[in-house]
Amino acid sequence: MKITVVGTGYVGLVSGACFSEVGIEVVCVDIDQKKIDKLKNGIMPIYEPGLEEIVKRNYASGRLQFSTNLGEAIQGSEVAFIAVGTPPGEDGSADLKYVLAVADEIGRTMSDYIVVATKSTVPVTTGEKVRAAIAGAQEKRGTNIPFAVASNPEFLKEGAAVEDFMKPDRIVIGVDDERAEEIMKRLYKPFQLNGDRIIYMDIPSAEMTKYAANAMLATKISFMNDIANLCELVGADANMVRKGIGSDPRIGNKFIYPGVGYGGSCFPKDVKAIIKTGKKYGYELRVLQAVEDVNDDQKYVLVKKVKQHFGEDLSGKTFALWGLSFKPNTDDMREAPAIVIIDELIAAGAQVKAYDPIAMKEAQHIYVGDKITYAKDAYDACVDADALLLITEWSEFRIPSWSALGKLLKNKVVFDGRNIYDKSYLAENGFEHYGIGTQDPVQQLIKNAL
Repeated sequence: MKITVVGTGYVGLVSGACFSEVGIEVVCVDIDQKKIDKLKNGIMPIYEPGLEEIVKRNYASGRLQFSTNLGEAIQGSEVAFIAVGTPPGEDGSADLKYVLAVADEIGRTMSDYIVVATKSTVPVTTGEKVRAAIAGAQEKRGTNIPFAVASNPEFLKEGAAVEDFMKPDRIVIGVDDERAEEIMKRLYKPFQLNGDRIIYMDIPSAEMTKYAANAMLATKISFMNDIANLCELVGADANMVRKGIGSDPRIGNKFIYPGVGYGGSCFPKDVKAIIKTGKKYGYELRVLQAVEDVNDDQKYVLVKKVKQHFGEDLSGKTFALWGLSFKPNTDDMREAPAIVIIDELIAAGAQVKAYDPIAMKEAQHIYVGDKITYAKDAYDACVDADALLLITEWSEFRIPSWSALGKLLKNKVVFDGRNIYDKSYLAENGFEHYGIGTQDPVQQLIKNAL
């Protein structure tokens, strides 16, 4: 079986590589010649655990190929996946120009029946727009070759995408063509040998499922951050509250960790897009608008705590930042809370010395020149820093040597943006600890005085 995957970004490359891993012939297509050349030489455009090994292994075997020629790639392919970017427009809606450009080219170059499946996250009605683009391109060339359109949204977690694809908890397929359904069923059979995980539905429902899933997860995060902020005001501990509500199976313990807000390529973009879709149809999604507002505000919480401790003017201060990516096990800094935090610190006159195990190269595209300093390791970042800010909970940050940090830092002050440190243990070692949704040192002093 042969398929084509258009787009070699996060979704396209992971999907193409994993399909080739089970014996399917895959051609990954991208218009960026430099990216394609690098992939042929085993150089990955993204960091994702396990991906590089799979790409190199299957490229060497010939099952995985890379090309810039879509017209050639789709010849003999039973499925063409559209996995290109859908960046948010100025009004928050998803920009479909890349998706529809691919559909148009497929219509101009196809020579036999093919299933065109969107893996890109797209708003409802995109399937019909893709269908119209393909049909319109065929009409211009004077052909009427049969084809089908499908929606096959991805549910991959950055940092665990390969495992998620190889062992999916569900596979959503929106389709309205029996032949296309059989092809998609055959394509995904290797991924469900231990049980049928495919959920078939109509195309609009599949498109909405992706947005609804991300919006629900984003809602949990913003809800918990809202509760955490209230916990600080009333003297409760958000960590205890999280455990209490997370034990309820109707709620669960995932995505209810207080922190400095969500980021990445999915939640921010998809929440904006579904809000925009609602407005397009005359409906205001008030809960999701609040989710977005809470998340925007949450990215400023840690800097507010820094200013509470050191004062509004941070001139002459240097802060060590641990973590730049929006989450561990990825180099993705899109909408990362670290960006807001760094910008706010710099605006207040501070110097920033940052360390991230993977994302520093990506950060250098955002902060060009000497706007911030990049450390060689976590401890180097803390040398002569006035305080430590934990932004991303990479594993190597979980149990540092506090005795070493106490000697490196000018002040034993930690701003824990992910609540991964034990406040009591740090206090025993002479550190002041500021968390999210917990009683900070200044607040405790105020309460003791009342």
